[in-house]
Amino acid sequence: MVFCASEDNTVASVRDIVQQRKAVVFDLFHTLTAIESSWGDGLPFTCEMLGVSREAWNEQLQLHSRARLVGEKQDPVQVVTEMARAIDPAIADGTIRAAVANRIRRFGAALLDIPDETMATLQALKSEGKKLGLISNADVMEVEAWDRSPLARMFDAAVFSCCVGTAKPERRIYEICLRRLGVAAGEAVFVGDGGSSELQGARAVGMVPVMIAGIIRELRPDRIEARAVHADFVIEHLAELLPDDGRMQGDRAGTTDRPAG
Repeated sequence: MVFCASEDNTVASVRDIVQQRKAVVFDLFHTLTAIESSWGDGLPFTCEMLGVSREAWNEQLQLHSRARLVGEKQDPVQVVTEMARAIDPAIADGTIRAAVANRIRRFGAALLDIPDETMATLQALKSEGKKLGLISNADVMEVEAWDRSPLARMFDAAVFSCCVGTAKPERRIYEICLRRLGVAAGEAVFVGDGGSSELQGARAVGMVPVMIAGIIRELRPDRIEARAVHADFVIEHLAELLPDDGRMQGDRAGTTDRPAG
């Protein structure tokens, strides 16, 4: 566990660290967007459309589909076909095409319907003169709606794995974002839910890793403890990054700025 100390050797809060840095870099899904239950206005999950188990589908997404993440494969139907038929070779072409269209709509909804707190926090950071970066492991379907998202205008640099040929936690994807922002790693904070070992990657490159646990607590609270050990700080809400609004949000939620334990 890393404790961040100020010049007088007192432990700094996450707000102190953010104020001292030039840039804040965010993860996208499970960090800036709402929980899955609100994505797509009740549209079914891809696994449901395909008639396969969520466990089997997640295994394909997480362990067997690097090519889609780094942009080596960008045809949505090809990507879903290969993953779906690795689970069940008998899935029909029509079922796959319907699942692809549904998947694009669901992720589109996630990018178009952004929580007010997210937008307010990003705007407040920009008003303070912070450079804002985004690093997301995403395939072409997941970010098809990015240009229409209210988030797009908030970032000075947005780096998607499918566009740059590298993915978190690989060092290069962080370096690409930092270079586009024009800051050194030591001048940046990284904020994410901790998936894809992103906090480890951020720390390895020299950024301050901050875990946001609020959305994950709604979805998979059992994952928080294992991820939190890789963060210098754990927060529940994005507003906790701010000097005043964050303090009020944290008080309402019963959270504190704390090194993860």
